Amino acid sequence: MKIKAYLKPHCGWSNGVRAIMRKYNLPFEDIDIINQRANYEEMVRKSGQPLSPCVEIDGVMLADVSGEEVENYMLANELVKPTSASTDVNTNAGCSDEEHARMQAKPVRFF
Repeated sequence: MKIKAYLKPHCGWSNGVRAIMRKYNLPFEDIDIINQRANYEEMVRKSGQPLSPCVEIDGVMLADVSGEEVENYMLANELVKPTSASTDVNTNAGCSDEEHARMQAKPVRFF
């Protein structure tokens, strides 16, 4: 299975997608859409919309999804088998207030 995940470096939704990949021990390409404008443009072109995360699995684009939605897609299409393994982060939530506060302390990059 080939997985390309268009993610932000620090984002609750993006971290949820990463957690699902770890849960199932899936190799994937973690594509930074914040620090690499070309990656963001590729995501928009492929998904047809500007919101993230977007995850491409064997050529099928899941646009603006949570980790939970990615997991449900993979289970429904029998790409992974159910597991009792847990994740270390919420797979269906944005950033917490603490995470937002930490990000505000960092400089903002604009394209």
